[in-house]
Amino acid sequence: MKLYIIRHGETDWNKAFRLQGQSDIPLNEYGKELAWITSDALKNIMFHVIYSSPLCRAYETAEIMRRDRPVEIITDGRLKEISFGADEGRSKDELGEHFSNFFFAPDQYVPSEGGESYEDVCRRAADFFMERIEPLRSTDKTVLIVAHGTLNKALMLHMKKIAIRDIWKGDFQKNCCVNCYELTEDTVTVIEEAKIYYDGEATDFLEK
Repeated sequence: MKLYIIRHGETDWNKAFRLQGQSDIPLNEYGKELAWITSDALKNIMFHVIYSSPLCRAYETAEIMRRDRPVEIITDGRLKEISFGADEGRSKDELGEHFSNFFFAPDQYVPSEGGESYEDVCRRAADFFMERIEPLRSTDKTVLIVAHGTLNKALMLHMKKIAIRDIWKGDFQKNCCVNCYELTEDTVTVIEEAKIYYDGEATDFLEK
């Protein structure tokens, strides 16, 4: 099977470098434009199954990616972004020292009150993968997952069997970036990771 994992388009909170987590923030106009550009680039791919996070920024992106394909978008709560608890809505400049570990020492990250740990988000990503993706590995299906930066990395962590401390190794997952893999019953082949199809700017939390 072939598996595409795509991050949602830009939101106003992305643009303002505010943590979204499970706050339900819609795409802004630029985010919709990025999704359409990406959709155009993948228009000739026949997606047999489309899964999406139920958060509107991901679902809106999935709708744009679907175009006129006669495929249902299946939402799954396990694809929601990691919850940042009390940190949600805070800008990068407002976050405390504890948050620095989120990107630079993930295995030492301690979430704020009400937030999820990496173990929490990786557990539900793995649960989704085992239930929804594993049964398709020996088929010729092409599957699309539209979700979020951290959640997508958690899916990759499970699929490639890497440790939490290495979850952010590789390119940052910019808005509407495309990750593509070829899966057999016992192998994972990377076709491309973090590929973007637009020329404009995209929010990168690590570069501000």
